[in-house]
Amino acid sequence: MKAEIIPAIDLRAGRVVRLAQGDYARQTTYQDDPVALAASYAAAGANWLHVVDLDGAQAGGFANLPVIEALARTGLRVQAGGGVRGVADVHRLMDAGVERVVVGSVAIRDPERVADWLQRHGAERFTIALDTRWSDDRWTLPSAGWTRAETRTLDELAPWYAASGARHLLCTDIDRDGMLAGLNLALYRHLASIAPALAVQASGGVRSVEDIRAARSAGARGVILGRGLLEGRFGLDEAMAA
Repeated sequence: MKAEIIPAIDLRAGRVVRLAQGDYARQTTYQDDPVALAASYAAAGANWLHVVDLDGAQAGGFANLPVIEALARTGLRVQAGGGVRGVADVHRLMDAGVERVVVGSVAIRDPERVADWLQRHGAERFTIALDTRWSDDRWTLPSAGWTRAETRTLDELAPWYAASGARHLLCTDIDRDGMLAGLNLALYRHLASIAPALAVQASGGVRSVEDIRAARSAGARGVILGRGLLEGRFGLDEAMAA
């Protein structure tokens, strides 16, 4: 089975940017018109778009909500997050046309509340984001735009969410994000072993179509494409054919 190819647009002050390893001081700005970029992805055959409001992820709220609304009108199915703190934020994104709400920090800090959202709205309306960093011999789960340490671990929460009815899990190896270093395949094989019921989206470091094929072999059901696609290291058509 081919993995779902999901182009990513990270938004900061309405522009398309990428951060190196989640560091807000190491930003590269790619273009000023995210809607035109999304339309080009739709024209190339993409079905889904992954959107991160980096301003919201850092400070809460949705500084880029009008852009997210416009992206949801391009014909792409949008999963979006960054700044989701409560159920009102979930409703705002859904009302903006977002098909799957990505929950990260709150999914780490308050999993029982997120499990309630899954029951109320359905598992297909959410992607649980457990972005991780290897530290002290465990997969830790930093929050708040990867700036705040938390005590829960990936090995604790991934199986917990699977048992609580979650369907979609996005997992980024933070140290590889934006670095074009290749995916951490061992991480995705590990996730497939501890939470096999979850449809895992691999993210962080994709540099070639070979990385996409390797992610599928490691058990990933989706692959998020960021910097490698933005910089033209491979085409979206190549990625979708991989």
